[in-house]
Amino acid sequence: MDSFIGIRFKKETAKRFQQFSRAHFKSHTEAMATMLDFFFYNEISPREKLGPTGRTIEANLKKRINAVIAIMRDMEKTQTKPTVAMIESLFQTEVPKKKPLILEKKFVEEKKEVRFREKRNLKNEL
Repeated sequence: MDSFIGIRFKKETAKRFQQFSRAHFKSHTEAMATMLDFFFYNEISPREKLGPTGRTIEANLKKRINAVIAIMRDMEKTQTKPTVAMIESLFQTEVPKKKPLILEKKFVEEKKEVRFREKRNLKNEL
């Protein structure tokens, strides 16, 4: 059996460590060994900050994704749709309607209907 050694900690720190150790490990020795291994293998100091948390990284990514979406929508609106319309108009095979050239006006003789006529009575009777 392994021998134990006593280490002095402040009471508040010892209680926090005991609560953490009971929640995640079987014994206090295993908890301490795992923590020391973590710092040793990852070559970091417990005093270093590991950088932004997952929430801040997620918020930053969402902002960037929204910005990219806005840029793509703007490109579609100002560049892609007009370009596609222009290309489609080039490849349309419809024959344009032929309109006659307006060189001179053609006067159409209108037959006016006579409203009043003389009687065609040869006897000249009323």
